[in-house]
Amino acid sequence: MTREEKAVIIQELTEKFQEKPFFYIMDASGMTVAQVNAFRRMCFDKGIEYRVVKNTLIRKALERIEGDFTPFNDTVLTGFSGVLFSNESGKAPATLIKEFRKKSGKDKPVFKGASVDASLFIGESSLETLYTLKSKNELIGEIVGLLQSPAKNVVSALQSGGNKLAGIVKTLQEREG
Repeated sequence: MTREEKAVIIQELTEKFQEKPFFYIMDASGMTVAQVNAFRRMCFDKGIEYRVVKNTLIRKALERIEGDFTPFNDTVLTGFSGVLFSNESGKAPATLIKEFRKKSGKDKPVFKGASVDASLFIGESSLETLYTLKSKNELIGEIVGLLQSPAKNVVSALQSGGNKLAGIVKTLQEREG
C-alpha cells in the first residue's frame, strides 16, 4: 500500500469518525469466510457499516479528531481490527454482535472497544453494558411518559370521579352546616 493510498484511507476514516457518533472496534479473526460474509450481511441489513482496517491507520485517524482515544492504543488497537460504524444508536452494534454470536453459537467476533457519544468502552465486559444502553429516543420517550403519567392520573380521576367529587363536596358542606 502506497503512502498516498494510506493517506486517502486515513482521511476517509477521519471523516467517518467525525460523522458517526457511534463506532465499535472488534476482532473477527478465527472466523470462517462464510461466517464473515454472514456477519457482513447482518451489518448491511441493520444499516451498520463494517470495515477492516489496519490499527495504525485507525490510530492516525483517531488522532485527527476531537477527543482522547489514547486508552485504545495499548488494548484495543492490537491484532486484527474491524470497525463498525452506526448512525442510529450506540446499542445497535452491540445488539448485532450478540445476535450474531447467538446464531453462530460461537464467541466471535470479539468486542475490543467502542466510542459512544465520546464515552469510551474497552474490553469484552463492556459489551453487556452497551447492549443494555438505551438510545436517546428511548430515554426521551421514557421521560415524556413519566411526565405525562401524573397529568393523566389527575385527568382520569377528575373525569371518572366527577360525580364522586360532587358527592364529597356536598358531604363536606353538610358536615359544616
